[in-house]
Amino acid sequence: MARSPFAPPLPATPATPATQAASASPLRANLGAGSSPAAEGARRTLVVGRGISVQGTVQDAERLVVEGTVEANMINGLAELSITHGGMFKGEVEVEEAEVAGTIDGTLVARQSLIVRASGRVLGTARCRRLQVEDGGQITGRIEMLNEAGSPSPFTPVSAPAAKIEE
Repeated sequence: MARSPFAPPLPATPATPATQAASASPLRANLGAGSSPAAEGARRTLVVGRGISVQGTVQDAERLVVEGTVEANMINGLAELSITHGGMFKGEVEVEEAEVAGTIDGTLVARQSLIVRASGRVLGTARCRRLQVEDGGQITGRIEMLNEAGSPSPFTPVSAPAAKIEE
């Protein structure tokens, strides 16, 4: 029998280690000791599902999951961005952590880490403190590594001094 959309929520079932492991996101594993599963569930999350296109501004979300298409001029204040396989993000976004299994076309600033999965494509400019690219992941454009202060690290060409031979 189908549940009515107006029915009260079902009581929570206790999670087993198997269900916890199955639902754990690789991105969540990289968030560090400061985040707990309870804190993850409390995050304000916007999910743009497959086949859905959204244009405009995202406000007050802490987590954005893109399964469809999102076009935005500038989104900041997000803790997490997850672009799933087949998802597309066009525009500018600034987040703490980003995981790309779909495509991002534009400018991405990940103040902490950027993970590009095997099916992921980053087109444009990406700035991050830590970068992980799986075999098959693609980056076309410019990558800038952020320093501890959050600004791009200055590029210092490395040149070897001429060898001096003493007799």
